[in-house]
Amino acid sequence: MAESDSQLRYKEMDPEKTSINDTMANDDDLPIDPPVLSTDPSQDVENAEMPPANPWMDPKSFPDGGGKAWLTVAGAAACLFVSFGWVNCVGVFQDYYQTHQLKQYSPSDISWIPSLQVFFMLFCGPFVGKIFDDYGHRYLLVVGTFLHVFGLMMTSISKEYYQFLLSQAICSAIGASMVFYPAFNCVSTWFFHKRGAALGLVAAGSSLGGVIFPIMVVRLIPEVGFGWAMRICAFLILGLLIFANLTVSSRIAPSKRPFSVMAFIRPLKEPSFLLLTGAVFFFYWGMFTPFTFIVVEARTHGMSQHLANYLVPILNGASVIGRTVPNVIADKVGRFNVMIIMSSFTTILILALWLPATGNVPIILFAALFGIGSGAGIGLTPALCAQISPIKDIGVRTGTVFAIASIAALTGSPIGGQIIVDGHGSFRNTAVFAGVSCGTGVALYIAARISLAGLKMTKV
Repeated sequence: MAESDSQLRYKEMDPEKTSINDTMANDDDLPIDPPVLSTDPSQDVENAEMPPANPWMDPKSFPDGGGKAWLTVAGAAACLFVSFGWVNCVGVFQDYYQTHQLKQYSPSDISWIPSLQVFFMLFCGPFVGKIFDDYGHRYLLVVGTFLHVFGLMMTSISKEYYQFLLSQAICSAIGASMVFYPAFNCVSTWFFHKRGAALGLVAAGSSLGGVIFPIMVVRLIPEVGFGWAMRICAFLILGLLIFANLTVSSRIAPSKRPFSVMAFIRPLKEPSFLLLTGAVFFFYWGMFTPFTFIVVEARTHGMSQHLANYLVPILNGASVIGRTVPNVIADKVGRFNVMIIMSSFTTILILALWLPATGNVPIILFAALFGIGSGAGIGLTPALCAQISPIKDIGVRTGTVFAIASIAALTGSPIGGQIIVDGHGSFRNTAVFAGVSCGTGVALYIAARISLAGLKMTKV
């Protein structure tokens, strides 16, 4: 039986399934210098038959370790701590704004602040990815550091709804995006066989940030007020990003190419990439809903304010496991295989545990287990993109996936909030929406895996 186009494409992307010469023959964009001939005719023949290794695709060209590689992992983890880690505590702000500065607004209106925050951080992916591919990571990290910190400083003095939108949801989020993408992309240039594990350690930084930041916010606000609580968080972010600017590096020099809209659209013509993009969209559409509403939902069931504030740290603390262990296993048994298992686990948790939960114990249990499941969904996504992409296009292709997923992040929470309003405060239908969306994502992950390797049991 003839192989599909997606399966052939997957073999091209996976150097374990094809030879270096085949890979290089298919890479028309990469200039290959002619072999240098020696004075020994026998060596001339040997050199002429052995082109130089392709640094983008040859597994042997990836060091998979070393001082610079692991320093990049450490700096990238700091980037995730202050970007996705900050976004992970949106549930705390949703609850706080509903009872303080913006209490005159509906939950759906307020949810646009965290939704836009996630949206801009993800939506900027193609533009940040293009800059990364053309100019490298350095300018992105510097500008991103300024915008992220400046946005939060402005949030600390905000009073009106539009001010929170401009400072926290737009300015800070764009800055977070400019440090989020280079972190993943730089690490991918250093690792091949250990890429899943390395990216898992990077993603664990966001989990740690998701634990530290909400605890800081809920403890600092009563002691020093909202303004200084935000400023202290901003100073912590500044310090970590200075460290990241000094340590993050890319193994491959940037290569400027003319801008083309097709560079972002062309990957979507590949069935496997299109299915992966759709899977990430639907999974994120449902996944961010519990992140936003878990604190508010717990309080409606009688949980104390003090205990409810710790649900987000519990969720993000557990996600350290979800963003590291599955990635290590994925390097051994297949990244798509592990993603299907973990996204299915997340869907079951939403529909079978969060939906009927009313007491403190099941809600806390859901927060912990959901952290593990959703953590894998976040930590494995860049590894899945890298697996089916040429490494020289990793910035644009990863950015394309996250930009499309940003629409899900933008609309998911407001839809959930409106469902709550229409249900007169009931979270039941919102949980159903989240579970069905994640389930659709699971089906598309399975379809993407089948497009790559068929139904046979193998490492994918």
